Amino acid sequence: MNRLFLRVYGGLLLALMVVGLFSVFIYTSINLVRNEHHRVIIASPVFDWLAKQDIEVLDDLFSRPAVSAIGHISVDQSDNHAFSSVELERLNYKQVLVVRDAYGYKVARYLDVVNGDLNILVGHFPDLYLGVNQLTSYLIVEALNERSLDSLSAEALEESLSELAQKFGVRIELAQGEEGVLRTGLLGAANENGYYFYPGSQDASAVGYYKLKNGDIYRFDFPENYSAISWPLILTLLLIAMAGVGLAVYLLIVSIDRRLKSLETVATRIARGELDARMGAGHRDAIGRLGDSFNSMAEHIQRLVAVQREMIHAVSHELRTPVARIRFGVQMIEDCTSEAARHKQLTGIDSDIQELDELIDEILTYARLEQGGPILTFQDVDVREIVEQVVSEQSGVKPDMIIEAAFEEGSENWGQSDVEYRYIHRAIQNLVGNATRYASSTVKVHCSFDEDTCRVDVEDDGAGIPDSDWEKVFTPFARLDDSRTRSSGGYGLGLSIVRRILYWHGGQAFLGRSEMGGAKFSLVWPRRQLKD
Repeated sequence: MNRLFLRVYGGLLLALMVVGLFSVFIYTSINLVRNEHHRVIIASPVFDWLAKQDIEVLDDLFSRPAVSAIGHISVDQSDNHAFSSVELERLNYKQVLVVRDAYGYKVARYLDVVNGDLNILVGHFPDLYLGVNQLTSYLIVEALNERSLDSLSAEALEESLSELAQKFGVRIELAQGEEGVLRTGLLGAANENGYYFYPGSQDASAVGYYKLKNGDIYRFDFPENYSAISWPLILTLLLIAMAGVGLAVYLLIVSIDRRLKSLETVATRIARGELDARMGAGHRDAIGRLGDSFNSMAEHIQRLVAVQREMIHAVSHELRTPVARIRFGVQMIEDCTSEAARHKQLTGIDSDIQELDELIDEILTYARLEQGGPILTFQDVDVREIVEQVVSEQSGVKPDMIIEAAFEEGSENWGQSDVEYRYIHRAIQNLVGNATRYASSTVKVHCSFDEDTCRVDVEDDGAGIPDSDWEKVFTPFARLDDSRTRSSGGYGLGLSIVRRILYWHGGQAFLGRSEMGGAKFSLVWPRRQLKD
């Protein structure tokens, strides 16, 4: 859970960082373009108007202190250091060029060509917005003063003001008669000084009140100042952020969905009978652990199916022999002419039925241990007593054989272990009983206990088992001699049951070679079981 949380959280955090950096880049880039475009919009009307005037008119204007920041220069296009090739191309297209320099802003506009050189109108402004608006107001006032406003009709006056407002991009209206304390104060300042100019801010555009020669005061509303924040820009950044986060979430979900679909595909393949289908290795997160658990489940199912098939095949074979003997015995009873012969056949039938009963018990025990695990009730039991009990029981069954238990020195302090009594008893009993069938004369049970583990070794002095068959003996229904007679004993399930019992105790059962010459079966399990 923590790994998956860190992966999702880290992915979203990284996505937010990337989206944030990208948004800053977009914000900066767009604002650079917006700012440049705004500067051109501010400067274009007045410089386009100046560019349409005659040189004589311009020279007269440039001689006045209010317009001293503007002049015109000649530029040799073949050898020019004042403008770059891109800037010269823009000038040739009669575009207004606004360039920021160390002194503020330089504004340039194409005038004409004289003797092959460009005649360019150039202005320098420490503050472009303030300087251009003051220059605009001066030129408008001069233009209005040159006209006899008193002699113009109302329609002609309105047309003249509209023409100037359109050319310079400024709204012009008569300010006399405005109400309000603030405006009255501004009108008073304009009436006393001849003008009042408010430079504006990012939140408000510049405003000017100018008194003309005829005494009228006009209000000029200039274009809005540049603002780095605008609703279209905010909306654009918001959409970019939403798209970036959405893409990150989509990629995370696609990754998870792809792995879940892979799991679904494997499950479908298993449902179709492809029991060897498995999930590939992945991240060690919740889905990765789910895949591992699914693989474990699939392996368990595959093993159960294989065991079931083996059991069906082997059980049918195991049952066929005693059933055939019982059928033969029943037929023989019909032909028996003496009581002694009839009793012999009945005794044989009873033995065969007992064999069937034992076989069914073995099969049920193995199936219970193999399919999903039995319900184990672990108790604190003295394993030494179990070993001594098994040795005593087998000694009674095989009185002509030496069966002894040996305990390693120091083990008496660690004999208590968490086990399921009947299953551990069954495992040790199966090993000792198996050893007595193949031993020549001696079976030895050696026990070694310590603080962490319990170990029980069952050895015999028989012929032993070839190394190549050490794993085969734990296979269900496997018997190395392949005999099916009563003399061999067993059904090939005993050692398989032993291994499963040790598996459910968290231990192992394995085979080795005894110093006595025969086989050595070992059981090893943890002395204490982990508590849930």
